[in-house]
Amino acid sequence: MNQWNEKGIAGVVRRVLAEAGYTAGTECPEGQEGEFLTEAENRVPPRSMTLRLAEELAARVEAKAWEWGMRVVTAVADEGGNIKLVRSMDGAYIGSVDVAVNKAYTCVAFQMSTKELSELARPDGPLYGIQHTNGGRIVIFGGGEPLRVEDRLIGALGISGGTAEQDTALAAFGASLLKESGVQNAPARR
Repeated sequence: MNQWNEKGIAGVVRRVLAEAGYTAGTECPEGQEGEFLTEAENRVPPRSMTLRLAEELAARVEAKAWEWGMRVVTAVADEGGNIKLVRSMDGAYIGSVDVAVNKAYTCVAFQMSTKELSELARPDGPLYGIQHTNGGRIVIFGGGEPLRVEDRLIGALGISGGTAEQDTALAAFGASLLKESGVQNAPARR
């Protein structure tokens, strides 16, 4: 299995975003046709979660999970909470599929991580009992992260298969890939 470091992962995400059309400008510099643009070359952020972006995020999360000795299910939802992708690593628990999907849904529904929601849903918290709403789809333990570009929600990532702490760390890693790829600070598309 390929081992990726964070710098390599960010480069792949930049390349995929560029291939998916998330770049500004009309022509590449001579001799650089087919190469992705650098962050300084009119990069624009994605407007929504595409299948291609979801696939790349899931692949990078799985590579990190493998490195950490984890076998997880990864779910990626779009900004409407609709699932774009679910992937289950060999050896992942079958029960993790539903949990990962619902973590992604929860993050979109409440626009926060499942870890943040867990604090609000404690017995003394203002959202105590919230996990019993939405047909039981609300997850109140770590492993779900909203995916934002320029403070705009474009989707969410749900990870299940490890401990709550492991899932939380892996989901945070996945969400950080958008920031590392440079799309967070890019100028808005006109």
